[in-house]
Amino acid sequence: MRDRILDVSNLRVAFRSRGGEVTALRDVSFTLERGRTLALVGESGSGKSVTSLALMGLLPPNGRVSAGRLRYRGRDGREMDLSALDAAGYRKIRGAEISMIFQEPMSSLNPLFTVGDQVGEMLWLHQDLDEKARRKRVVEMLDLVEIPAAASRADAYPHELSGGMRQRVMIAMAMICNPALLIADEPTTALDVTIQAQILDLMRRLQNELGMSILFITHDMGVVAEMADEVAVMYAGAVVEQATARDLFADTRHPYTEGLLRSIPQPGRSKSNRLVPIPGTVPPLHALPQGCAFAPRCPYAEARCEDPVVLTEKASEHWSACILDRPVPA
Repeated sequence: MRDRILDVSNLRVAFRSRGGEVTALRDVSFTLERGRTLALVGESGSGKSVTSLALMGLLPPNGRVSAGRLRYRGRDGREMDLSALDAAGYRKIRGAEISMIFQEPMSSLNPLFTVGDQVGEMLWLHQDLDEKARRKRVVEMLDLVEIPAAASRADAYPHELSGGMRQRVMIAMAMICNPALLIADEPTTALDVTIQAQILDLMRRLQNELGMSILFITHDMGVVAEMADEVAVMYAGAVVEQATARDLFADTRHPYTEGLLRSIPQPGRSKSNRLVPIPGTVPPLHALPQGCAFAPRCPYAEARCEDPVVLTEKASEHWSACILDRPVPA
């Protein structure tokens, strides 16, 4: 049996609003194996970040996990249901077992504390080390994420570092206690392409050295091709396609995934192979269409798309929530 570190089953997340309760995630299910990378992909508003916040126990006060199970198995083999943890239970594993890298490091780092103090906070919370040992470990971690002059940078404040350096600090904070699972929520969006490539290379190297699993959240299919072993494509709060990265790119089964792939900028595109945006926008969660949520934007929509659709295995370990029983034309 495969060594699964994370098993999300029928996750539903709801938010209270003035108009009543709105369901943001609808029966989201996926698994992540130890040492591998799963990418959650989709446009803004598809439910990727809400999924990560639910896993970390960081939903805002008006949000709640209304159904489903979030089973996590740590390095010691002990299984726990994250959705059943209280605040104290989450504090024990957050940073030690499961860590998260956020999208914008400048808003995630405290401007009043040095980089070293913030990276070392996880050690203070989870490991019984004296000040000297914490300082030594912090410098080692900053050096591991390739921050030059790590000892002096530990005494710097966030505003004294570049965007790429701040993102490396965020990675150091997430990795300082050697977590088994790393959740990376759009960690390279605010960076230029050169720094982005460096950060992705760094994350792959650390994964290989430390054996951690990564849940990588992105809207960039180019990053998916470079980082992911498996992919779950999300749309309007639900998973609409799931497969290995190789199969997803080679044998796309859902029109929404096809639209994402057509939207990737490619140098030297011919006039017959232009970048084609997906028409329309993600529907509001309180007014989802009947049946397939993507149908109003889908070039292959039929009358039967108004009927309920479920995630179905179209090929070996390749799942799609679409009436089409054949690969979508490339």
